[in-house]
Amino acid sequence: MRAIVGLGNPGKRYDLTRHNVGFQILDRFVLKHKLDFSASKKNYYLSEGSAESSDFFLIKPVTFMNLSGEAVLNFLEQYPVKVDDVLVVADDVNLFVGQIRLRKSGSDGGHNGIKSIIYHLQSDSFPRLRFGIGNDFQKGEMANYVLDMFKKEELDLVSVSMNFCVELVEEFVYGGYKPMLDYYSRNSGKILPKSDNKEDGIVD
Repeated sequence: MRAIVGLGNPGKRYDLTRHNVGFQILDRFVLKHKLDFSASKKNYYLSEGSAESSDFFLIKPVTFMNLSGEAVLNFLEQYPVKVDDVLVVADDVNLFVGQIRLRKSGSDGGHNGIKSIIYHLQSDSFPRLRFGIGNDFQKGEMANYVLDMFKKEELDLVSVSMNFCVELVEEFVYGGYKPMLDYYSRNSGKILPKSDNKEDGIVD
């Protein structure tokens, strides 16, 4: 049993913003697999499915980003999913647009949603899939930048990378972190933007 949490802010005004790529990737997964999100009795939207005799859950918190951990904790109190079987999908201003980084655990990296999850779960031992949104903003303008939409010239690359993220989520659903990591290793070089930064890409 596994769960995938997409991070974002609720409300139509945030739908296609950079900070909502977690929601957008899960929405693509749901569309591809003909699933639906529905309101739960708690503070998140939920979609359920099964793959290879194993149940999985997709969660979109309806809290705002910096309270995401409340929704994840509420989910884990209701469903018997282990913390290391929860994949968090989030944006990352430290990566170029469309780049992807996988982490098995670790710090929040300056992301308020991940920070909230670590705080509420009292653990950083959950994997995360981080999607690069770039950092083309002046000092003090990050909030406006992440709450803005991608530029027109970025959309094709963003779409390709998001579709690859859907494939990574599928691998996590089927087998967990290791198969997802292996799939990334075999396929990312074919479609993802290159970087001179040796920190980008896979970090086990």
